[in-house]
Amino acid sequence: MTRTASLAPRPAPRIWPWLDRAGRLSWLKLVLFLACLAPACELAIAYRLDALGAKPVTALIHGTGEWAVRFLLAGLAITPLRRIADWPKLILVRRMLGVTTMAYALAHLALYVADQNFDLVKVVSEIALRIYLTIGFVALAGLIALGATSTDAAIRNMGPNWHRLHRLVYTITVLGLVHYFLQAKIDVSAPVFWTGVFLLLMGWRIMRKFRLPERPWALLLLAIAAALLTAGLEAAWYGLASGVPASLVLAANLDFSGPIRPAWWVLAVGLALPVTALVRTSRAAADVRGAAPRLSPRA
Repeated sequence: MTRTASLAPRPAPRIWPWLDRAGRLSWLKLVLFLACLAPACELAIAYRLDALGAKPVTALIHGTGEWAVRFLLAGLAITPLRRIADWPKLILVRRMLGVTTMAYALAHLALYVADQNFDLVKVVSEIALRIYLTIGFVALAGLIALGATSTDAAIRNMGPNWHRLHRLVYTITVLGLVHYFLQAKIDVSAPVFWTGVFLLLMGWRIMRKFRLPERPWALLLLAIAAALLTAGLEAAWYGLASGVPASLVLAANLDFSGPIRPAWWVLAVGLALPVTALVRTSRAAADVRGAAPRLSPRA
């Protein structure tokens, strides 16, 4: 072998989603990768078994759209959980969640095109004329822009502009939730819940911005505030969209004989933050006590 050949650059090892940057298996990334695939597999199996009702393609459209919203919010939850739980490795899966969100949103659009018999002229006109489709398409365009610039090379080449672009994720989330509300029409329990989760996550970011204390009691107040805002949002939506008195919708939150209202589920999710902070604080205190030097007894 010649010296020139020996000095030829070796091809970089292929990086699979479940490997870390060193090429080693990451159980965190592997579990999340399987979790990202699971909804798509479930929808595909349900379609194959004819278990999606009278309009299976419509069910697939709704299913992929809902999962896009869920994964989008899961991506926004990475930073709060990473800091509150003191779990730095969570940052490793944020990109995967972003790409997964884009994939489900693209599938959402592709299924809609298929439902329109691939009539692209009709698809374009529907997107242009129906406001909720216009909003959803703008959100999808934003997700594509974020996904296309999620590589290491894009981060290096764009510099500070990369951070400016990716801050659009908050606007994209708002657009996605509005699209979710408008297409839900009658029962908006699911959009209300996920919007409440978004309010919770943004509330934590506001706390960070103004350097408010992130102690368990403060996070508890945040969870309560997010739940109250969720209840108010639900009442306002039904009041404006269908004329149902807000007092009746708010009273439904105290009636546990029927379905549990979204505000209570938001509170349950929010309580995970102070509980996590409390566990972390207790663990840190225990570590300090364990590391403290023991004083020998006096003679």
